[in-house]
Amino acid sequence: MQKHDAAYKAYVQILKEELVPAMGCTEPIAVAYCAAKAKEALGDIPDKIDIKVSGNILKNVKSVVVPNTGGLTGVEASAAAGIIGGKPEKELEVISEITPAQKVQIKNYLREASFTVAPTYGEELLEIIIRMEKDGHSASAHIKKGHANIVSVEKDGKVLYKKDDCTEAAQGADRSLLNIKDILEFATIADIEDIREPLQKQIECNSAISDAGLAGDWGACIGKTLNETQGDLLRTKAKAAAAAGSDARMSGCELPVIIVSGSGNQGITASMPVITYARELGKTQEQLYRALCVSNRIALHEKTGIGKMSAFCGAMCAGSAAGAAIAYLQGADFQTISETIISSLGIVSGMVCDGAKPSCAAKIAAAVDSGILGYELSLQGKRLKGGDGILSDDVERTIYNIGRMGRDGMAETDHVIQAIMTE
Repeated sequence: MQKHDAAYKAYVQILKEELVPAMGCTEPIAVAYCAAKAKEALGDIPDKIDIKVSGNILKNVKSVVVPNTGGLTGVEASAAAGIIGGKPEKELEVISEITPAQKVQIKNYLREASFTVAPTYGEELLEIIIRMEKDGHSASAHIKKGHANIVSVEKDGKVLYKKDDCTEAAQGADRSLLNIKDILEFATIADIEDIREPLQKQIECNSAISDAGLAGDWGACIGKTLNETQGDLLRTKAKAAAAAGSDARMSGCELPVIIVSGSGNQGITASMPVITYARELGKTQEQLYRALCVSNRIALHEKTGIGKMSAFCGAMCAGSAAGAAIAYLQGADFQTISETIISSLGIVSGMVCDGAKPSCAAKIAAAVDSGILGYELSLQGKRLKGGDGILSDDVERTIYNIGRMGRDGMAETDHVIQAIMTE
């Protein structure tokens, strides 16, 4: 791969498109963003708000605290935050500048305005449609496929904005170009200046929320508990750093996270173990950047076949990617990294996503542990074998199998999870 190659340029662009900041869990923030766009079109604070969301959005909004709301949860609270204090130009940081007075206003508004929430009943896994009314006027906004992917905005039946091509391919560089061999090559030969900015932001933002999680009493304090009980081990410090970031994020911490594949938890999981290992092993900043290239892109590669929303817990992909990047950081070759990925995916590939919530931190700890264990197995000349369940001896085939299982095999599981959560 050469710098002038189309593949090289696509790899740089993928990183810039994926590693973006979000304050709070991305699903409630997406609802807030959609509501803020509709309110912007309406030009007034509505008194009637009708919200339709896909099942996966509902699943991930139900239990997570919406930042800057004083501890509120749910679709209605997310929309209210976007209406009262949202700045749509900030996209996934739409509610980052809510004032104390607006926090009070949000709670009052939830009592005063009329909200309805219903499922979309379509096949789209990531979809939000918000229509609102005030004094005989109406406006609507529609998000589909991507958390910040506005596909239409209307006012009084007139189309103000419409995206003609709403396919996933239209959203940016081609993710199908990703493969383990090229990911490793790119990480090794990339011009640091081409990748420095998004990776440095990831280091700064995700380290800050991890530190907040370790210092405070957020959620179930998974990260803090790991540190306090087993923190003399490097692998435990790595797990704790990732889990602590999720502890804080899922419980309403008002710090931004650099996301991966539309997920803050995946962004934290793909980065914090690698950052921890790099610091503890005395690696240079350049070595850390290159290792983060590996973790972020492997996480994206594994998740591309599954899709952004599914019953498959995306942290498992990110944990596997972190293990591979830790191996890369310590000089591992393609074979060792492939074995790390195969083994780690074989350990945790069946873990379900039952919504965003504080317990996600515990799943993240397990995912990171599996990634590190996969590497340690390879160092000992051992690995999980192809033909064991859905694993293949070929890393790309294993990733394909995981994608197929997560996308197709777990579709009904997703429906059952959503039904249980809404009973």
